[in-house]
Amino acid sequence: MTTAVESLSALAHEGRLKIFRLLVSAGPTGVAAGEIARSLGTPPNTLSANLALLAQAGLAQSRRDGRSIIYSARFDRMGELMAWLAADCCGGAAEVCAPVAAAARRAACAPAKV
Repeated sequence: MTTAVESLSALAHEGRLKIFRLLVSAGPTGVAAGEIARSLGTPPNTLSANLALLAQAGLAQSRRDGRSIIYSARFDRMGELMAWLAADCCGGAAEVCAPVAAAARRAACAPAKV
């Protein structure tokens, strides 16, 4: 529960949500910090703080590639969060949960719109 609260709290900010969606759309290869800043028009210091909060919440990770820092989404943690949110979906009523399941299937490997 604590991890879910931290993750949802990190995503409850428009800037961080945009960053996370960009990382998700980039896939596991990730995106360089400078490219994130240019794509979203985010000042470097703001970007750095937002990426740190996403990493602290377990939703993003970084690695060094030469002089660049590459950020990527933690798909394992995203999946855990989604599973936790839907764990007790609609008390097991399949007809009520059908739209949630359909949305998850549509979202699987579909390009995100930032």
